[in-house]
Amino acid sequence: MRAAHANDAAARRFDLWRIPGRKRLALGGPDLSLTVDLSAQRMRLSLSGVLADGTAYASAVPLTPQLRGQLDTFNVQALALEGHAPQVDPARTVTRAALLHLRALQALDAAQAGASHRDTAQALFGLEAVVLRWHEDGELRAQIRHLLRRAEALMNGGYLAMAGVLHLPAKQPGDDPVR
Repeated sequence: MRAAHANDAAARRFDLWRIPGRKRLALGGPDLSLTVDLSAQRMRLSLSGVLADGTAYASAVPLTPQLRGQLDTFNVQALALEGHAPQVDPARTVTRAALLHLRALQALDAAQAGASHRDTAQALFGLEAVVLRWHEDGELRAQIRHLLRRAEALMNGGYLAMAGVLHLPAKQPGDDPVR
């Protein structure tokens, strides 16, 4: 009698309830479709219609030119089938500067797409904020103008200074310390 090897298909037994995460099982013709939500990842599996709990199973992956880039994903799926939840990277806190850069670039995209300042404010801050705070010379309108100036400065070489490649003597708009 030989010892079962971890990679041997006969050594693995299918157990639907061992798979971590929220599961949805659907019948699609003769086969089953299993969708599993594992934290921020979604795993989709096509299962044989004859597969039952406790039976041996084997996994197959498509041999494509992108296989090397997909190996990490396949490993996470294999571990999930064995009952191991994927490790979730801790979320990074969003800094004020990162949010400012994001909004500036979104405002620039909107302006280049032909959106008005008011439409841009609505997309960035929501309809309620625009209804309550949009005035001819209000702070919300000034904030949109500031974001656009900041994005244009980034677009015109400011991103190089932010990356440390180019040293600009003048401070970028919006880099003032928070009071």
